Amino acid sequence: MKSLHRRGGRNMRFRLWTSALRFVLAGSLLLTGSVASAGPKEDVGAATMRWAQTLGQNDPDKVVLLYATDGVLWGTLSPTVRADRAALRDYFVTAFKVLPGLKVTFGEQLIRVYGGTAVNTGYYTFSYIKDGETKTLPARYSFTFVKDGENWMIVDHHSSAMPASLR
Repeated sequence: MKSLHRRGGRNMRFRLWTSALRFVLAGSLLLTGSVASAGPKEDVGAATMRWAQTLGQNDPDKVVLLYATDGVLWGTLSPTVRADRAALRDYFVTAFKVLPGLKVTFGEQLIRVYGGTAVNTGYYTFSYIKDGETKTLPARYSFTFVKDGENWMIVDHHSSAMPASLR
């Protein structure tokens, strides 16, 4: 009788131990899945895509919120550097007026992260509607982001029309 009780005790301890192990493993999987991010490069890429999606909403007030309060824009459509939120807003108001239905599609992106600062350099193509037709404007860009809490904010954005190829 004692051997059955002992075997039952070991069996019970084994079941408790494996259940506890499963619980710990499941909890750690849930924890790492919800807390861990893909990494800073991916976060900067996501911030860049957020800018593209927000630009596509044609709402200057929403776009401006993606820039730091001291953010700077040297835009594709302007000979003037914009260095405060009012000037940024003015740029996007004009851009949405001149390029109705403005959207952007990103090409190659080169993202580098240096602690709380990141740079994303590459090219994108703006599209818009003019006289009922979709037109495009290829451009090159550099975004500089600074980490502010959980968000990557744009502190510097340069964009210029893509030059013709040298022949």
